[in-house]
Amino acid sequence: MAILVDLQEVTLEGADRTLLGGLSLTISSGDRIGVVGINGVGKTTLLRIIAGSMTPDSGTIRRGREARVGFLEQIPTLPTGTVRTTLGSGWKVDSALDRLGMLGDADVETVNLSGGQLKRVALARIFSEELDVLILDEPTNHLDLNAIQWLEQQIKSFKGAVILVSHDRFLLDQVTTRMVELDRGKTFVHAGGYSQLLEAQATREEQAATAEQIRRNLARTELAWLRRGVKARATKPQARLDAAKRLLATRPQAAARAGTLDLATNVPRLGNTVIKAHQVSFAYDGEDPILRDVTLDLGPGERVGVVGPNGAGKSTFINLLAQLLAPSKGTVKRGPTVVASYLEQSGGGFDLEATVQELVAGPRGIPGSPDDVALMKRFWFTGALPVTKAKELSGGERRRLQLLLALSLRPNVLFLDEPTNDLDLETIRLVEEFLSQWPGTLVVVSHDRTFLSRTTDRLIEVRSNGTIVEVPGGIDAWIERTTKGLPDPTSTVDSSKSNSGPTGPSGRQIRDAEKEMARLERRRTSLTEKILASADHAEQAKLGAELAKLSAELVAAEERWLALVG
Repeated sequence: MAILVDLQEVTLEGADRTLLGGLSLTISSGDRIGVVGINGVGKTTLLRIIAGSMTPDSGTIRRGREARVGFLEQIPTLPTGTVRTTLGSGWKVDSALDRLGMLGDADVETVNLSGGQLKRVALARIFSEELDVLILDEPTNHLDLNAIQWLEQQIKSFKGAVILVSHDRFLLDQVTTRMVELDRGKTFVHAGGYSQLLEAQATREEQAATAEQIRRNLARTELAWLRRGVKARATKPQARLDAAKRLLATRPQAAARAGTLDLATNVPRLGNTVIKAHQVSFAYDGEDPILRDVTLDLGPGERVGVVGPNGAGKSTFINLLAQLLAPSKGTVKRGPTVVASYLEQSGGGFDLEATVQELVAGPRGIPGSPDDVALMKRFWFTGALPVTKAKELSGGERRRLQLLLALSLRPNVLFLDEPTNDLDLETIRLVEEFLSQWPGTLVVVSHDRTFLSRTTDRLIEVRSNGTIVEVPGGIDAWIERTTKGLPDPTSTVDSSKSNSGPTGPSGRQIRDAEKEMARLERRRTSLTEKILASADHAEQAKLGAELAKLSAELVAAEERWLALVG
């Protein structure tokens, strides 16, 4: 394997902290290196140093002779001209444009492309060039699931080295051979993919906990010794006195973020009717319909994932369900107990000149109230961030603010449109944990397969012809089918019948039984975690009795399901 880039003892200081401290990393042909860390830790900075567009404060960087490096930034730029003139011609280019959903826009000027279209064209461009090193910064943003699978194939078949920053854990686990973790100036390099990274993190945390326990034990011993009589201490060497004081003054390293995403899960109770869409179609004036004759019934506690190719109408679909758009034909009805909140894919629609605390307070609140400060702290808006204007926030911070504002309404129906965009992996995992215990109805549009797998139990596909179909088995079955080229089980189903999932009394009963089992499973997990975290014996006994009752309900629900499908 040829060495393409070699970094030795590279350091870089930020405005208020160390970003990279003594990083050594050798990149050779065939390497697939994933870079992870919380927002603002220096991931994009590291990519720019590797690409040669940024110079570190110290250290040595050597590049292989005539090594050709390509860099796809989060917000790429393209030369002026049409997409076709930018990319050239040939079957490889056409194939890439087709898989990325851009073949029909080959004659569009690049200055007229949206941010998502720019990203897809830039991806097609970088993979069509003769390069030795590919550097990709969040390449899956704005891609649908088919395009992400194309990207996986391109990365796997690339002969050179690939370095990528991504929050797509499925992609990282599929393609990476090494993981670089950035944590407050320190760098940890792990062999293997994302799963091996998690194992290494767990081991490191266990070792840190053991080391801290040893330190505490030593501190207690030294403290007891120092508290002996003056005469006893006077006979001890001064060096030991100084060492004991240093040991007592030592503290474990603070967490990268204070606290966790701790949000209340008690929400207004939902009635039996949540949202019903009947024979809904939608078209903008003078244009062809985007959605045709959609019928869907969402009940309490439903957890629905929405997938489909770019441009098929996924965002339009949930905007109709959220009643942010009026249907051209048909009806969308909402239950009387519904309190809905919507996290949109774009910037959030809030005043960019307002500060974080002004946005959290809203037009009738008082910025900086104790309740608002506590809420902002849960989302890691601390220090100077509460008085920072929204326009000055990073992409990840702005997305986190959107999530804060959406959940602060205490909704019982939540619509999320690409919620993982611009969030780091730690935040995504915490959002998943919150949603797993949240009792409301959830509708998620996402290209993040891991997120969908962990937060939804029903999958709907929006197709380019304007229809929607239920995907049997959810996202896991969809991945299995598409990765192995298995036949589409929905292709033989009449779309007019598949719009609302299983039809007939038995189909609805099966779906309701599955939904009830999923709800009880989530509640059981939450109760088990509370029991393990509690040190109060009375509370443990109360929670244990509740858990026993719930386990019996789960057994009964499973028996009902077996009777229905048997």
